[in-house]
Amino acid sequence: MLLAYRLLRLVETHSDALATALLERTRSSPRLPGYNNVPPEELKQRVYEIYRHLADWLLGKGELDVEERYLEIGAKRARQGVPLSQLIWAIILTKKNLWDFLKKETVLELPVEIAGELEVEELLDQFFDHAIFYAAVGYERWVVSDGSEPVGKVSTVR
Repeated sequence: MLLAYRLLRLVETHSDALATALLERTRSSPRLPGYNNVPPEELKQRVYEIYRHLADWLLGKGELDVEERYLEIGAKRARQGVPLSQLIWAIILTKKNLWDFLKKETVLELPVEIAGELEVEELLDQFFDHAIFYAAVGYERWVVSDGSEPVGKVSTVR
């Protein structure tokens, strides 16, 4: 767990550069034209907050926290006219951006290091899977309600 924590802290230390890199990737991606409707600073700030507090999101917060955050993001992107497929791709790109950074910045040689990386990978997969699900639910709720109802809890956490 110590190596996993160190990898997460490495991400947090470089959170501003990671957020900037993701913003550039989002703006240059032909798969994300709907993100032109999202103010660049808003997108960068949202991603920065995740990267900057990644250990908290993965180790401290629960699924209800992810649910709350991503229901809101899904509804907001729906209001901004971002297609659902592009919202999902942006979340996948956020994860890919993170993994590209970790691959570049870390050299793992010992079995314990590889085990630590696998532990981080499992935590990230779980976080981003939940993020995609709840963002889609928030998006769909906004679309179905035509924006007339507040986004509520899914209450599917078991």
